[in-house]
Amino acid sequence: MNVTDAVLSRRSIRAFSDEPVSLDVLRRVLDKARMAPSGCNFQPWEATVLTGEPLKALQAKMLASQPQDPEEYNWSAPMQSPRHAARLQELGGLMYGAMGIARDDAAGRQAFMNQNVTSFGAPVLLVCYFERFMESPQWSDVGMWLQTIMLLLREEGLDSCPQEWMGLYARLIKDHIGVSDETHLLFCGLSIGKRLDTAVNTFDRPRVALDEQVKFVGFE
Repeated sequence: MNVTDAVLSRRSIRAFSDEPVSLDVLRRVLDKARMAPSGCNFQPWEATVLTGEPLKALQAKMLASQPQDPEEYNWSAPMQSPRHAARLQELGGLMYGAMGIARDDAAGRQAFMNQNVTSFGAPVLLVCYFERFMESPQWSDVGMWLQTIMLLLREEGLDSCPQEWMGLYARLIKDHIGVSDETHLLFCGLSIGKRLDTAVNTFDRPRVALDEQVKFVGFE
């Protein structure tokens, strides 16, 4: 698979096969991802990768608990901008529409959102975190590392779903994996596995036109 195919075929998968993912494949992907861009070579990212009983035990704890207050960090700040809020609303309409869940079906929507706890059936969950003293540039580095992982997973025939939602249970998750809440911030989970051929994984995803986001200056 070339880079273009990996980029165009990557999407946030929300229905996974329960087929196991081998440790050898995960180590190969994560070893290559060490070469992701990193300002000043700080390499701020850290992670724990769970599968099997340790993952099921974490999911059971989340199912038995309430989300923390406050959240680990605010990922919804762009909602104050009408044009950004509209992008989320458009995506939500397409996603729930593909599954036949009506806009006024609050119970159906909540039931689907609750599948975040089990990472939509993925057999592997990577939990990504970093030290709290990291600033915005290092958050960017972590994002580039995660994108590198997601593209390398596509090369291996695997799929993923980044889950900032995990921030709702950050303290619980960190306690489960033995990471200090005092010293570390949990960024997200990354569900890993093979996609199922279902409507939630195949609907068309809208993207802003290139010329609305990028200016080209000085070209003939």
